[in-house]
Amino acid sequence: MKKQTGSITIDHVASAAKVSTATVSRALNRPETVSTVLKEKINSVIKKLGYIPNAGARSLMLKRSGTIGVIVPTLDNAIFAQGLAEFQRQLNQSGHQLLVASSNYDPSIEATQITNLLVRGVEGIALFGTSQQREALKLLKTRGIPYIHVGSLTAPLHGYASGFDNREAIKLGVRHLLEQGHKQFGILTGITQHNDRATDRVNGALKLLAEKNIRLKPEVIVECVYELQEARLGLKKLLLNNPKMTAIICGNDVLAMGALLEAQRQGIKVPKELSIVGFDDLEISRHLLPSLTTIHIDAIGMWAQAANHLVSQINGVDNLPKKIKANVNLVIRESTTIAPKH
Repeated sequence: MKKQTGSITIDHVASAAKVSTATVSRALNRPETVSTVLKEKINSVIKKLGYIPNAGARSLMLKRSGTIGVIVPTLDNAIFAQGLAEFQRQLNQSGHQLLVASSNYDPSIEATQITNLLVRGVEGIALFGTSQQREALKLLKTRGIPYIHVGSLTAPLHGYASGFDNREAIKLGVRHLLEQGHKQFGILTGITQHNDRATDRVNGALKLLAEKNIRLKPEVIVECVYELQEARLGLKKLLLNNPKMTAIICGNDVLAMGALLEAQRQGIKVPKELSIVGFDDLEISRHLLPSLTTIHIDAIGMWAQAANHLVSQINGVDNLPKKIKANVNLVIRESTTIAPKH
């Protein structure tokens, strides 16, 4: 079925499905009145055509809304707030407005949010990471809606990306700990399911450790949500599973802060007895006591590049780069030191 170039209406759906417009309307608004077979047939046509049953679809196809959407995993993390602020600054310069949605790290919610943004006639969408449902991405392609993946250098379906290689980035912290003589490690990571960034960071750390003949058992890789209390519980679990642990690799700074707080509560001296490395370099990380060794991400530059790239796509600029690499570097502070001698 060829991609439609004009405004797609319920008449197009009815014609392609070889049913009446009334039947399509019933399938959408009162699905219980339509047989399962017919409903599936109509839904299949709707997906192929990229039809959106809303008056906003016309403004979407005409691309006159002046809005750009962005979907982030959560609004409860300073790294996203900082990035979105820069993203909006760049869009303001091009005369676009921003619509923000969050997915709570759930691809099904993200797919719904993508449709919601399309209904509101956005001209382009920025997505964080690459864990989206492929059908949702195919909908964007079917509709000819420009989009870009932020926070990763990979992009499914030959898409565009503005970010960095999470597997290589985490190795900066792991390499630092290895150079300090650490051999007993724990990993405190976010939930890896539906989170390509968390998965890549764990895999990157394990790969470098394995190259140094250090192979971690599953029980010293603890997953938890990005909350201080959960991170504290995660450190307790790691210490129980490996009392000899001298270094912790954390998936982000929130987890590292939780680990630091719990270590202090238990009277464990950081970094003398336990070194901790974070990821993101949040503003608060430099003000902790001890200050946090972490991997700094140029979030402002990454989001600025994503915004400019997306606007260029909307304006029909040719030969745009597929990948825009953000700067990443290790910031060594007070939470890491030479491994203790037992």
